Amino acid sequence: MTKTVFVDGAAGTTGLEIRQRLSASDAFTLVTLDEAQRKDAGARREALNDADFVILCLPDDAAREAVTLIDNPRTRVIDASSAHRVAEGWVYGLPELEPGQQDQIAGAARVTNPGCWPTGFLLLIRPLVRAGLVPHDWPLVYGGASGYSGGGKAMIAAFEGDGEDKDPTAYRAYGFGMAHKHLPEMQKHARIASPPLFLPAVARTYRGMLSEIGLPLHALPRKPSVAALDSALRDAYRECALVRVTEGAEAALVRIEDDAGTDRITLRVSGNGETGQARLTATYDNLGKGAAGAAVQNLNIMAGSDPVSGLTV
Repeated sequence: MTKTVFVDGAAGTTGLEIRQRLSASDAFTLVTLDEAQRKDAGARREALNDADFVILCLPDDAAREAVTLIDNPRTRVIDASSAHRVAEGWVYGLPELEPGQQDQIAGAARVTNPGCWPTGFLLLIRPLVRAGLVPHDWPLVYGGASGYSGGGKAMIAAFEGDGEDKDPTAYRAYGFGMAHKHLPEMQKHARIASPPLFLPAVARTYRGMLSEIGLPLHALPRKPSVAALDSALRDAYRECALVRVTEGAEAALVRIEDDAGTDRITLRVSGNGETGQARLTATYDNLGKGAAGAAVQNLNIMAGSDPVSGLTV
């Protein structure tokens, strides 16, 4: 028997991507509201309560409000906004994060989808902190660039439009107030003492992400080798279909688009043993493993289906 799924906010960038991944599914039936029904509070409330699964693709405040409208205890929710990523009562929807995380997601009534930037940070650093190779109180610096679709319709219009708000730049940095909304999420789920110093940017490419962490191995208490970091990541993700760990030494170039159009993430450990320095990089699709692909992966897990069903590996 198929399960019903209502995507609240289906007309947005992430919502459209989720619907695309589910459109050919034999396991799920999409509940669809036309434009008039989407503006009808009663019709929307009915859809929120009648569906087996609800995926919220809404701004944070709207996502919080939507949750209050759900009074059917059998309706299970995945929130793609950042509203509940550090909230009590919500399971963090990054199956590869910890041993047992996927089992928690499978049994959860409320799952919060990870942010695109935290996804790369957490999958790079969490195994190293867990193994004691990087102390939990080490001052980390995390940066990179995302495709402009990550900023939603307004940013897409700025990069693609012809109006007064058009931005002709190839690359723009942001987050100079050092108070990005993803920071509490990164700190909590990496289990570190303080948030990383975060240096995000947007590049003139529609989709794709390249994020990275630099580590001065010579200064770390255990002075780990590049090989030790690589081994820790491989051990952590050996059974994870959507996480690849490749030989960093083989990569002469890493491109922001390397995993665009997929739902996987590729991690690399590069470095120089003589200088005692390492460079950790992650490439993935901000709309794939960074958003819609992650939501569908969580949906599959919650429904007891193959976690990668409908996804591009």
